[in-house]
Amino acid sequence: MRLGAPLGDFSVSRTTVRFGEFELDQNAGELCRDGSKIRLQEQPLQILRILLEQPGRVVPREELQKRIWPSDTFVDFDHGINNAIKRLREALSDTAETPRYVETLPRRGYRFIGKIERETPKFRSLAVLPLENLSRDPEQEYFADGLTEALITSLAKVSALRVVSRTTAMRYKGAHRPLPEIARELQVDGIVEGTVLRSGERVRISAQLIEARTDMHLWAESYERDLRDMLTLHSEVARAIAKEIQITLTPREQMQLGASRSVDPEGYEAYLKGRHHWNKRTPVEVKKGAEYFQQAVEKDPTYAAAYAGLADIAGIAGFYGFASPTEGCGRAKAAARKSLEIEETAEARASLGWAIMHYDWDFLVAEKEFRRAFELNPRYATAHQWYGHCLGYMGRFDESFAELKHAIQLEPLSLIINTSYAGLLWLARRWDQAIEQCQKTLELDANFQPAQWILGQAYDSKGIPEAAIALLQKLVKASGGAVIYLTRLGHAYATAGRSDEARRVVRQLQEFSKQGYVMAYWMAYVFTNLNEKDEAFRWLEKAYEERSAWMASFKMDPWFDDLRSDPRFQDLLRRMNFPVEIGSRRKQ
Repeated sequence: MRLGAPLGDFSVSRTTVRFGEFELDQNAGELCRDGSKIRLQEQPLQILRILLEQPGRVVPREELQKRIWPSDTFVDFDHGINNAIKRLREALSDTAETPRYVETLPRRGYRFIGKIERETPKFRSLAVLPLENLSRDPEQEYFADGLTEALITSLAKVSALRVVSRTTAMRYKGAHRPLPEIARELQVDGIVEGTVLRSGERVRISAQLIEARTDMHLWAESYERDLRDMLTLHSEVARAIAKEIQITLTPREQMQLGASRSVDPEGYEAYLKGRHHWNKRTPVEVKKGAEYFQQAVEKDPTYAAAYAGLADIAGIAGFYGFASPTEGCGRAKAAARKSLEIEETAEARASLGWAIMHYDWDFLVAEKEFRRAFELNPRYATAHQWYGHCLGYMGRFDESFAELKHAIQLEPLSLIINTSYAGLLWLARRWDQAIEQCQKTLELDANFQPAQWILGQAYDSKGIPEAAIALLQKLVKASGGAVIYLTRLGHAYATAGRSDEARRVVRQLQEFSKQGYVMAYWMAYVFTNLNEKDEAFRWLEKAYEERSAWMASFKMDPWFDDLRSDPRFQDLLRRMNFPVEIGSRRKQ
């Protein structure tokens, strides 16, 4: 909610509001009855405009006082309001005893009770700005952010409406800027903004819909609910907004937004915390996220979204080597299937595709899961991102790049999607384009570690290992020695001919493996670059046996080009049962 902005500023409104035989021209500030102008003084006219901003809402006398009479005006406010209301009623042929339009609520205020006919602008796109946390408790920020994401997800189910992604919307958190300006940047017709206030297990949410071009408030409502009713509330708000902007819902969308169920309050809160940590993508945050999602499913075993969240984070943990294959993508596959047993969603389908691709290496089945996710939600950017990986692993790079570009169109400010595109450019041996894409991503956030990793990897592959080493050394330090980055540093040392340092990295990794998981596939990277082929194949065999997630990229991986002529390489490919033959793999 913008500080200092009166609720429903009509100063730039362009529409005519009709009720009964009356019309109020917002621009001219004129009230007409059956086409004839009615003389009405400024104060009663202002009161009418304020009441029409939110029909049905009780407007306290104190609010009318503050908005109509400046603080330095010396008047009898009670007398002034009473007279203004009296003159307004006379103009509308209304009475306090049997009101048709303006109702008095003793000791509270006034509200407009007539039926309004207002031409609603055509809406085809919306942005939900981050809901403001009114508690001012920093520990509750995850809660407000989680409700924002949930509302975006619910609105995104409406196929006739383009909804700005969570990643993009969160860039405006705390940005007190004019809404028309934000709307121009996001190229949207409308904006939803609001507030969240939590007290124990009660939550009060206020939301309002604003026409972006004119900054006119079209709809506003406040809801007070128990935590267990939050899932129903998300859909309720989405339906109200769709109705207000006259969007026709398909039968499936009506069913999706009409479905309601309660959720365990502690489970719901754990789910929001899990999503909060999942979005950060660091080793520590991923571990925390997994713990919260596990708490959520334990508190509410019928909560489909919590299982989908667990699948998302376990799949990512497996990919980044934060967890073993069994605890990573193996666990993700089981959690996604459990989620789908309860409710079919695009999120769970995409997570299942990701897990199958990296655990079973069954790319055709994974492809079916991604395509089903698109049927459920064609705008789910993560599904397009992950499908791009699937296509790239099979060597279908033109299709892969198309999916990643589409995902970026859906979420242009997503750091991880932009980084995925760079990673697939690297897989296709397009070193210069990968470097350029990483640099673009780092312009959004210079400290985003996955983009730094791919950039270092691309420098290494392009034959400038010293630049890779300088970058990867900083990255290893910043990440607290994350294995995924340490193995890339070892590879870069070997590329630079610094074999002793490469072997020192190997020893570090072997020591670390006594306490935590080290992906065998990455160990093979370093030994391949040290030209120790037998040792490299030993680690690749181990990677195959343990179901290392990165074996999914084995057929196209540039760093194993020197092994391709070896019969052992072809034997591994045969056992992995890749579905298509790949064409030339010429270095770019």
